[in-house]
Amino acid sequence: MKERPILFSGPMVRALLDGSKTQTRRVVKLPHNNRLGVWEPTTFGGPNDGHTAEGDTVPLQGAIWHTRTGDSLMCPHGQPGDRLYVRETHEVNRIGFEEGPNTPARHYAGVKYQADDGRAEFSISQALYRNLDSKESRGWTPSIHMPRWASRITLEVTGVRVERLHDITDADALAEGVDRTNTSIPGYARERFVRLWTSINGNESWTADPWVWVVEFKRVT
Repeated sequence: MKERPILFSGPMVRALLDGSKTQTRRVVKLPHNNRLGVWEPTTFGGPNDGHTAEGDTVPLQGAIWHTRTGDSLMCPHGQPGDRLYVRETHEVNRIGFEEGPNTPARHYAGVKYQADDGRAEFSISQALYRNLDSKESRGWTPSIHMPRWASRITLEVTGVRVERLHDITDADALAEGVDRTNTSIPGYARERFVRLWTSINGNESWTADPWVWVVEFKRVT
């Protein structure tokens, strides 16, 4: 099992917290576009294809390969069984030290999260405490700079596949955490995902209909 960071915006963090988001789509970064062949989805691993050096079965996962060059790519966001810790906009709003007659001494940091004004407290090392104490002003920190210790959400990857962006269904759009109002009407959920995608990636990205990694997950913490 490997652990990797993954970034989410405020609305998507809220969807993770309420349990409505169990999928994410990320554009496949293709190394080339050799016109003598095409990129196609494939699979890797499973009981009949793939073992680790220790002899364990590699979990079945989606991949993509080029029919001319034979180049094959696996998902950089993990495979089934791996974990993802969520990075989000946050603020270290307090630090401290405490010691009681019946409790060991500890340093701690309080973290506030912009997405929902949530708060959490973590025990930290003395070295980290000193580093945080030396900063005059912390303020809101962009998600890309969130350290592992401050992350409050951990996800476990349950499935990976490759598909075209336009292939998303209403059911998948709901799993992406879109607003569920009136989504019993066919096409409404998908249209909301289109608006969400273009707001983040631009109209051109939707029009291009790129290959995307579809990462399915469940929340662990």
